[in-house]
Amino acid sequence: MWRCLELAVQGAGRVAPNPMVGAVLVHRGRIISEGYHQQFGGPHAEVNCLRAVPEAYARWIPESTLYVNLEPCAHYGKTPPCADLIVSYGIPRVVIGHLDPFPEVQGKGLSRLLQAGVDVQVGVLEKHCRWLNRRFLTFHQLHRPYVILKWAQSRDGYLAPESRERTEISHPYTRYWVHRWRAEEAAILIGARTAIYDNPRLNNRYWVTPAQSASLVRMVIDPHLRVPAGYHIFDHSLPTWIFNFLESREQGNTRWIRLESDRPVVEQILGYAHAQQLQSCIVEGGAATLNHFIASGLWDEARVIYSTNLLGRGLPAPLLQNAQLIEEIACGEDRICWYQHIQPEGFS
Repeated sequence: MWRCLELAVQGAGRVAPNPMVGAVLVHRGRIISEGYHQQFGGPHAEVNCLRAVPEAYARWIPESTLYVNLEPCAHYGKTPPCADLIVSYGIPRVVIGHLDPFPEVQGKGLSRLLQAGVDVQVGVLEKHCRWLNRRFLTFHQLHRPYVILKWAQSRDGYLAPESRERTEISHPYTRYWVHRWRAEEAAILIGARTAIYDNPRLNNRYWVTPAQSASLVRMVIDPHLRVPAGYHIFDHSLPTWIFNFLESREQGNTRWIRLESDRPVVEQILGYAHAQQLQSCIVEGGAATLNHFIASGLWDEARVIYSTNLLGRGLPAPLLQNAQLIEEIACGEDRICWYQHIQPEGFS
């Protein structure tokens, strides 16, 4: 199953909105074939794995075990059902990381295999398998995008000087980390103050991947449309959504979405993003925007860059609630910490 995960992650940035899936065929403790889902709309992992079996090993298929990190599909979508394919090959045993919450699957693949007399084991390395596809699972189980909070703070706990003068708090190397993170997500979100004071481009130019660079959606919360028209956010280089209380319209690939002022803003934004099939979003600030997400409880992961620089005074950094440190690395003189939000009961 570990090998399934190693294979599956190779589809990152290429298979969304599908999950990342790897498959390994084992005969008497020896891997005789493997494959992964390489491209959205292309063959699934099980198909690639079974197609790759060398002719000399084909006679061993009816004696082999197929490992796959996610339940095989049982419906006709862009490709035929993988569960039917497995049965047609006469594979006697299948080991699955976890069941698929996608409504068209949701146990149907498991049922098809069991009805055909296949010996099925579910739940091997389940925690690790679910973590790999956490964006996909959040989208289908919680009906919203997976939300990552990101910020850099000074050693004395500030995001920026009181003057809001643009100040590089973190080490230059961390810029590459941030752009890599952006390349891994469907959308990036900031508030109006960050857009006005920093005039950011909100792209991933320091970590360009062809599959993602043109599809990243920029989102700005600008209730009263204060961001000047000539700013980078309106350069039409990427799809851009402006959430506000005043109007709804479109111009090129920029979209203004009017929100209801008497409903929680964060819930409306995530609901809209879910309806538009966005599975993940990285929130980069500023402080008010980050605190809104923290207060709402609608976040899943936080990545905080701790600098050694001192500001003395400034805008206080957010304080996470119900957060568990899961990883920490050094980047130059800085520390980058990953935190996981303690999820609602029944979701992990």
